Amino acid sequence: MTSPGELERTLRDNLRGEVDFGAAARALATMDASNYRRVPVGTVAPRDADDVAAALRICAEAGVPVVPRGGGTSIAGQATGTGVVLDLTRHMNALVSLDPAARTAVVQPGLVLDRLREAARPYGLTFGPDPSTHSRCTLGGMIGNNACGAHSVAWGTTADNVAELAVTAYGGAAYRLGTGWAGAPRGLRELVAGNLAVLRTGMAGGFSRRISGYGGLDALLPERGVEVARAFCGSEGTLGVVTEAVVRLVEAPRAPALAVLGYADESAAADAAAGLLRYGPLTVEGMAADLVGAAPGLPRGGGWLFVEMPDEGAARSLVRAADAVDSVVVTDPAGQRALWRIREDAAGTATRMPGGTSRTESGGGGMAWPGWEDCAVPPARLGAYLREFRALLAQHGLRGTPYGHFGEGCVHVRIDFDLASGAGVARFRSFSSDLADLVVSHGGSLSGEHGDGQARAELLPRMYGPEVIRLFGAYKDVWDPAGGMNPGMLVRPDRLDENLRFAVLPATPFAGEVARCVGVAKCRSDAAAGPEVMCPSYRVTGEERHSTRGRARLLHEMLAGEVLTGGWRSPEVAQALDLCLACKGCLSDCPVGVDMASYKAEFLHRHWAGRLRPLSHYTLGGLPAWLRLIAALRAAGAVNAVGRALRVLRVLRVAGPAWERVLPQVARVPFTRRWRADPAAPADASPPAASAPPADAAPPVAVSADPAAEAPRRVMLWPDTFTEHLAPEAGAAAVTVLRAAGLDVSLPPKGVCCGLTYVSTGRLDRARAVLRRTLDAVGDAAGPVTVLEPSCAAALRTDLPALLPDDPRARRLADAVRTFAETLEEYAPHWRPPRLDRPAVGQTHCHQHAVLGDAADRRLRERAGLTGELSGGCCGLAGNFGFEPGHHEVSVACAEEQLLPALRAAPPGAAVLADGFSCRTQIARLSDGGRARHLAELLAEGLAEDV
Repeated sequence: MTSPGELERTLRDNLRGEVDFGAAARALATMDASNYRRVPVGTVAPRDADDVAAALRICAEAGVPVVPRGGGTSIAGQATGTGVVLDLTRHMNALVSLDPAARTAVVQPGLVLDRLREAARPYGLTFGPDPSTHSRCTLGGMIGNNACGAHSVAWGTTADNVAELAVTAYGGAAYRLGTGWAGAPRGLRELVAGNLAVLRTGMAGGFSRRISGYGGLDALLPERGVEVARAFCGSEGTLGVVTEAVVRLVEAPRAPALAVLGYADESAAADAAAGLLRYGPLTVEGMAADLVGAAPGLPRGGGWLFVEMPDEGAARSLVRAADAVDSVVVTDPAGQRALWRIREDAAGTATRMPGGTSRTESGGGGMAWPGWEDCAVPPARLGAYLREFRALLAQHGLRGTPYGHFGEGCVHVRIDFDLASGAGVARFRSFSSDLADLVVSHGGSLSGEHGDGQARAELLPRMYGPEVIRLFGAYKDVWDPAGGMNPGMLVRPDRLDENLRFAVLPATPFAGEVARCVGVAKCRSDAAAGPEVMCPSYRVTGEERHSTRGRARLLHEMLAGEVLTGGWRSPEVAQALDLCLACKGCLSDCPVGVDMASYKAEFLHRHWAGRLRPLSHYTLGGLPAWLRLIAALRAAGAVNAVGRALRVLRVLRVAGPAWERVLPQVARVPFTRRWRADPAAPADASPPAASAPPADAAPPVAVSADPAAEAPRRVMLWPDTFTEHLAPEAGAAAVTVLRAAGLDVSLPPKGVCCGLTYVSTGRLDRARAVLRRTLDAVGDAAGPVTVLEPSCAAALRTDLPALLPDDPRARRLADAVRTFAETLEEYAPHWRPPRLDRPAVGQTHCHQHAVLGDAADRRLRERAGLTGELSGGCCGLAGNFGFEPGHHEVSVACAEEQLLPALRAAPPGAAVLADGFSCRTQIARLSDGGRARHLAELLAEGLAEDV
């Protein structure tokens, strides 16, 4: 066999696309969204079909296997392999053409499904199959797995919607598949002719979700029309590589309505699902209370069916016919999207088991895993199957939360297997065997849409007889006689308990955190996602290593030590994390709550232990200490003069790229110094303080008649570093508004700091020391702590108790933290803010989105007459990130993703709103002269106008 080095050189010499056999590229491709891990020899990103053919020819000559890979969201391990992984997303991702009259589209395999749907939408068309991963799964992957999704009740599987396929086999031979034998590989027709009886009797028909094995092989029967392209679908990359496809489009309903039906429990919902099919639904999805909890908008019940109908009339007719406990019909598109998001995030939600902790051992308790993700039974058997399935879980001492496509009998579930210990893996194997028998006893399929991969292929003989299994092997051999296409899948498979990804991890809490990433890859969504933040650097670069999943995979391999051998000094991990903005968007937007900002801090802490750190870690990372020193020396004027000089040098292009950013102006008098000099007038730039509510405001009213339960009237205003030294006007404005609302405002008796800059640069020991001093300064002060800077509030709520878990004061302070809007809503509930009556634009701070929530802010803006929505995304400055050398281009590109376009589209007279100091700084630097302000500043100005 050719050596990896020789193979890499040969591929580079013959391909136009990228060839990367480096450690980072291999590490990023070791896993998909399954429990499995294989280390490839290298990766190739082909430019076109000629590159694919050349790669398959060269690898065949070298005896090296090939694995085609799309979005990498496969759940059974079929997108991993030990040979060369073909990344078809980087270049072969085009929509070649779309014919609205013929209702067809020509697509390349790396095209993301949502891009096809967006292109078809203006013509009233869509692609019928729609997996929950539609924002990042590719058409090639959907063809490989015969993906289905929620709308398969109406529009079928991917195989039902494919007309033609261009396929290249191992060795480089190209085929054009459609209907009929023309273009098919030699020997296929003869194979079918010699096995007609097996195809007619062994491939139990009449069940739409029979995806397991080469489940579409009976499409080659003469009475089925010899649909060669259809039979190829679902082959999981084991036969060849799709380089182009002609797919059929369907008419999208103009105004679909969602009927949500509540039932007593999951089984009752499952029993009812099959009876609803006669009414022509587009979807019939099922979920139970242990998955969705008390989600808003749901009717009464312990289990629900989400039934989408073509229009409102059809939905209401369905509700009248359904024997449901309760129901609701949702016609508003925004309301429907909110409910569907519950379903789309279910793969991640089901991964976090109730009662589990976030700090779990790798592969252990507190998390649930795929492996038996999508078994399917005939819909009429679903209720009985689910009851027996729940009993089987209990018998094996396991937990799982079923949900899925109840209208087609397809059930998704993640189960809390212990995949790290020998006993746990043995239980996983015995349960898998018993569940396969249960599915088969109900006439079902081991896989209903995600494919078998390694997770279930070993058990296919329990579903199909020996003659069918032999036929599967012969079919594989016609296409791939050398066995080089994705070996170990479907035919002659690896054992289901081999190659588990947890086996290589140490049993540590950090490894357990890294293992949380199950690879569903929501972080790879490349379109602007409205209010969502994750993952800003990936959206800018488009590189897997800059996605949350990619970074988690690199950390996984760092801990494993097989591919990345540098341990905590790994340069590959350091490079990938360098562009992580620590925005914490993944904490809320990732369905399993991966917290890459915390992982980055831990990595930097260990990576630089005992070594001289980068200069920015001491300057920007130590900003609170430097600003305190400047204030103590009364040196703000001198520092600002230097800053102005650097700005001039930058404008004159004398300064180098490291000076693309210059620190903002430092306040000559810090906020707390002004406060202590004259608490009634805390800042020169502030509007006049109002010690009493304005005339048109209702007097403050206690929230309870019981004095003992009365909400506290005194609030502590937190003088964070940014408010204290860089934006005292925001602090002054907050005091004005809080007093106008009838609240008494105090400050901590001594200097305080949330430790954010030390955490973000990985100086965790320093952060702990700073936080201990802060707790000493705050003492046992009771009542709410109002924090104006969202990043500081988020640090106090999450990082403080995580860094000092054994200090009870840390949890007390974290629980006391309130945002500015939360303080007013909770402790001055009857205060009426001034009417500003103008549109507002700007950005919700990423930490507020991810950690704090902005519901109170939305309500406060509405009461003040501020209309419009703030943008999502990340401003790109992100504290120290945008100031560090080499980050400027990415920082600006992040702002261009959502924030800056929103500012350019702002109506005349709009208020520019940004509570985060970094956001305000970025806006001042990159927008056309607009100054963003904290919400407190806008309200204080309104109060001044009312006086």
